[in-house]
Amino acid sequence: MKIVEPATPEALEAYYRLRYDTLRRPWNQPEGSERADDDASAIHALLLDDAGEPAGVCRLHLNTPQEGQLRFMGIREDLQGQGLGNLLVEYLENRARELGATTMTLQARDYAVNFYRRNNYEVVEKSYLLWGSIQHYKMAKQL
Repeated sequence: MKIVEPATPEALEAYYRLRYDTLRRPWNQPEGSERADDDASAIHALLLDDAGEPAGVCRLHLNTPQEGQLRFMGIREDLQGQGLGNLLVEYLENRARELGATTMTLQARDYAVNFYRRNNYEVVEKSYLLWGSIQHYKMAKQL
């Protein structure tokens, strides 16, 4: 496994395809909904398996010079539950530190809260309901 920051059109297409397949397709959301207006100013991380195939995605955006935010974390369905998300979290936390961030925030889907707790994030508040069915919780940690 290795993590790259996709830069070529092909790598970016693979990144966005996995982002869609893990975070939008299961809820019947339209293609294109996996993209965000601020993607151009974010750091994208693409986890590749040993065959070079996309295995996981996540992105980091600095909300302020001191606060990073993780978004769009997804692991390929056949690889979930193997701790691969930890690799992406650690990678992007290190990138945030390199950029001077001292805290990290995120909005966790209800079923991902315990994953982030294991990565030392704490629930700050119950936040919003996505598509009327997926409860989110704001979580944070000091870097």
